Amino acid sequence: MAKVKLKEEFLKLLREDVEFRYAVAGLLGFEEILRRIDANTEAIKNMQKQVVLIQKRIEEHSVILEKHGELISALTNEIKMLRGNVNALGFRYGICTEETFRESIKYLIEDLLKKYKVSKWVKKDEKGVVYGYPSIIEIDVLVRDKEVILVEYKASADKADVAELYRIGRFYEETEGVKPKLLLISPTIRSRAKELADKLGVKLRGTVFEE
Repeated sequence: MAKVKLKEEFLKLLREDVEFRYAVAGLLGFEEILRRIDANTEAIKNMQKQVVLIQKRIEEHSVILEKHGELISALTNEIKMLRGNVNALGFRYGICTEETFRESIKYLIEDLLKKYKVSKWVKKDEKGVVYGYPSIIEIDVLVRDKEVILVEYKASADKADVAELYRIGRFYEETEGVKPKLLLISPTIRSRAKELADKLGVKLRGTVFEE
């Protein structure tokens, strides 16, 4: 009974007392705000949990990517070493691709033989100019008018081959009184051989491989 009477008094105040009505409305609004704050707080907590979870996953993936990066780097180095070993075998045993060999010989056949007379020059090197001791020197010679080219062929060319041709050129000049041009043809040429050839004036035909 008291509860009913209290309810009636409360409703009467709401109808008749403006200040009371505003006060109640304010309290109700504040309560709603509190409920919304609580709901937002809970949502924020859930989002924070998701962020922490995402951060953990990112860290895990970073570790995996770092390991993959190390593996890729190691494989890259092994590939470089393997390529270097393959090239070294090619230089040592004269291994070359058919295309490289064809291009090297193509220059001689199509360009030189059409313009020059070819002959074999054979002479005994009594003073050992070429090899340091008396020996028979044989080399192909291309001649056109007063131009002379000494041609040497190698399965693979290194600095020693360039130096040998250079000494043969000096011996030819001493013997014949004519300074020849020097041409070394090889499908595989070391870069260090090219460096020496540039210094000595020896022309190269073939593919130069980096060390």
